[in-house]
Parts: sequence; C-alpha cells; structure tokens
Amino acid sequence: MSELFGLDAYSPRQIAERVETVGVAKARLPLLPMFMLSMLGGAFIGLGALYFVIVRSDPTLGYALKQVIGGMAFALGLILVIVAGAELFTGNNLLVMAWADRKISTVELLRSWAIVCTGNFVGAAGLALLVFLSRHPETNGNAIGREYLVIASAKLAMPFWTAFFKGVLCNALVCLAVWMALGGRSVVDKVVAIVVPVSAFVAAGFEHSVANMYLIPMAMLVQDFGAGASGPAISLAGLFGHLLPVLLGNIIGGSVMVGLVYHLVYQRAPAGDSGAG
Repeated sequence: MSELFGLDAYSPRQIAERVETVGVAKARLPLLPMFMLSMLGGAFIGLGALYFVIVRSDPTLGYALKQVIGGMAFALGLILVIVAGAELFTGNNLLVMAWADRKISTVELLRSWAIVCTGNFVGAAGLALLVFLSRHPETNGNAIGREYLVIASAKLAMPFWTAFFKGVLCNALVCLAVWMALGGRSVVDKVVAIVVPVSAFVAAGFEHSVANMYLIPMAMLVQDFGAGASGPAISLAGLFGHLLPVLLGNIIGGSVMVGLVYHLVYQRAPAGDSGAG
C-alpha cells in the first residue's frame, strides 16, 4: 500500500548518494550527447517560460494569481527536464557534491557546466526563433508579444546585485526541486516535488538564467520584427549583461546553498545518521 501512494521515498541521505552518483555520470557524458541533451534542456525550460507568459499576458487576472498560476505553468520546463531527460545548467550545479567528495575533478565540473550552459542557450534561443516564426507572439491581439517586451525590459533594467541575489534565491529553490524529485520513485512523486518550489521562485520574481535565454531573445525578435513593438531597446549586450549576474547567482544558490550544504550534512555526517527529520 505504501508503494502505491509513493510513501517509500528515498531518505535524504539516500538522495545525497543518488545526487553524487548521477553527478559523476553527468560529468563524464561524451561531448555530443551532453550538448544535445543540453539543447533539449534549454528548449524544455523555454516551453515552461512560454506557458508562463501566456498566463502573464491575461489582463483580467490579479498580480498574485498571475504569478502563482504562471509559476505552476512554468514548472512544465523542469518536469520535462527531469522526467523526459535533459541536461540543465541550474540543476547541474548539484554536481558540486560529487566534486566535493573528489569523485569528479574540477576540470570535469567546469567542462560540464560550460558545455551544458552553452547548449542550454542554443536550445532556448532556438526555441524562441521557432516560436516567433510560428507567429505565436501575435496571438491574443499581440498581447503575448507585448508581455515578452514588458518582461525583458524589466529584466534588463535590473541592477547587477539585484539580479545576482534573485539568481541566488531562484536556484536554491530549483536545486531543492531537483533534490526532492530524486527522492521520488514515480513520475507523480517527481512532478509533485517539482511544482511547488518552482512555482514559488517564479511567483516571487526570482531570476533563472536558462529561462532568460528564451525570454530575452524572444523579446529581441518581437522588438526587431514584430508589428507595433515599442519600448526600451533590447540588445545582445543587454542580454549578456543581465545573464552574468544571474548565472553567478544561480551558481551560488545551487552549488553552495544546496549542494555543499547537503554534502556537509550527509556525506560528512556519521554513517548511522539517517538524515531524516
């Protein structure tokens, strides 16, 4: 009966062991599979962001409702990454657990992050181009396209340290979602574990680097080629200027606040400690 209702989840210590084992496998993927899975990861997160923008573009919804429902819609991206299988830079910050336990080298860690981050960008920006060519931003009387411009303009106007700390908070929640998903044994377990923390970071307005690799290029396309687009210029320089603090914040939030903390708690704790609350 407990197995039927998913009550046989892995313990926190077992999750820590699984994160390390998975991290070693991820870090040692050959280049081509790693890059292709990374492109899928970027595209999957882009699909979640697309879903989020549809909710955000509805003027009849109040702010809180837009953010919460939009956050739940955005969770589609991480669900696809975890369940369908893909490589995601923000989630892969948990590779630091394998690195801290000396199961992978610093070169392997940085190689993985560089390849996955690049692949995520290609996948997310590529999806933006495909969605733009489908004329999706023109739907609902161009409200979708206007919402992309509003979102991107607010992101690019964000001060460096604001973007950094929003990136820290975002990836702490994302990596906790990944951590809990690894504790589940069924698809339902994983989906439930993902939705709440992901919807929380989106509702709070925190910054996810890979989502921004879709949202800002889409806004650039709408601005440059969409009908009736106006507002502050959205440029490549602005995109990369915004991504820098968000990426750094994501690394701190995921690697330090989740990965290294759990490494110290579970991998260095006495073996007899189950880690259960």
